[in-house]
Amino acid sequence: MVSAREKMAYGLGDTASNFIFQTVMLFLTFYYTDVVGLPAAAVGSMFLVVRIFDAVTDPLMGSLADRTRTRWGAYRPYLLWLALPFALCSILAFTSPPSLSDDGKLIYAFATYALLMLMYTAINIPYSALGGVMSADAAERVSIQSYRFVFAMGGGLIVTLFMLPLVEYFGNGDEALGYQRTMMVMSAIGMLLFLLCFAGTRERVKPSNETPRPYKQQLQALWQNDQCRVLCVVAIVLLTGMVLRNTLALYYVKYVLQRPEDATLFVTAGMVGSIIGCALANPVARRYCKIRVYTFLQLASALVCVLNYFVPADAWLPAISLHFLWGLLLQMATPLLWAKIADVVDYGEFKTGLRMTGVTYSTVVFFIKVGLAVGGALAGWLLALHGYEAGVYSQDVASGIVASFCFGPAIASTAVALIMRWYILDTHTVDHIQQQLTLEKKAE
Repeated sequence: MVSAREKMAYGLGDTASNFIFQTVMLFLTFYYTDVVGLPAAAVGSMFLVVRIFDAVTDPLMGSLADRTRTRWGAYRPYLLWLALPFALCSILAFTSPPSLSDDGKLIYAFATYALLMLMYTAINIPYSALGGVMSADAAERVSIQSYRFVFAMGGGLIVTLFMLPLVEYFGNGDEALGYQRTMMVMSAIGMLLFLLCFAGTRERVKPSNETPRPYKQQLQALWQNDQCRVLCVVAIVLLTGMVLRNTLALYYVKYVLQRPEDATLFVTAGMVGSIIGCALANPVARRYCKIRVYTFLQLASALVCVLNYFVPADAWLPAISLHFLWGLLLQMATPLLWAKIADVVDYGEFKTGLRMTGVTYSTVVFFIKVGLAVGGALAGWLLALHGYEAGVYSQDVASGIVASFCFGPAIASTAVALIMRWYILDTHTVDHIQQQLTLEKKAE
């Protein structure tokens, strides 16, 4: 059994990560378009182009972590080594030198965003893999991930509650300066939380003592893992819809509901729903089949998005209530997804004889970040398609925003529910696989 204290220490790592992840998802597009003044279409394209590099860096980082051998383990050391570089890159991404030309600002944004995502890869993939080696028990893995995402959404709640007020406080009328100073505070706290995560966790599922296989052989074995392929497709589709809605949330409040002063309250409502959903994931998963629950939650969140489309622009309470409910339903499914990745690692070892925790997590994380990029890119492209100009209201733009805000995520969640028909690792199957792996290790 993993103690509650250790689970909380692990969760602090995702509190730190979400200071950046949620800020990027909720505010970076708005920062680039309405603060820095970059074209929405260019911002969308930038998000997508940077993800091309992840096709190389993510699996390499996973393989590197699997090969790491230190007295602290294979994955924990990266939390110690990279906490400070990650914090510095976060600050740079929200710094836009005013002396630069328009092209210079776009190039700077491209470079600093790419560097931030590289650091996010380097620290988050080992962190994610750590959750898969803290316990071999399937139920404990769900519990660990439930704790993780409660703390993750707690980090997101801090972002939604304090980001805009701190920007106003630190900037004192200068939004660009406000964002920079706010990220200095967020990054310093995040660095401390990563160090606490490092100090408070342990790796229990040990890698084999055999010499790590060549990278090409690892990728060949990974391709044989059909359940990993299913989760990769789920990841990209799910994150595309989630990021599209979260990115457009500020635009929805400002240009559709026309209540820009309530933007913090709106995004915070979604985050509070997310925290409650993550907390409910573990007890629900213990009572019902994880696959069926996950599929139901996707369909329910899709229905909420469709209902949101029919909410009148002056109906503030129904709009914020549905956003809260969407966050609750969608994020209740998130710990289940991450627990499935650990199960897929066991399945891959059972099928190929190779245990590749880091490579497997890095592969799924890569597709998560592709979804992050596609969702952000779609948001920028759709804003441009509907003729969006920062600070300028038109009914056509408002109609385009609400359609994208509601139907995009609904389509994505429905597609995820359909894809899950190919996922077969229920609790009984995972238990059988682990029993066979235990017997094989005893026989060696």
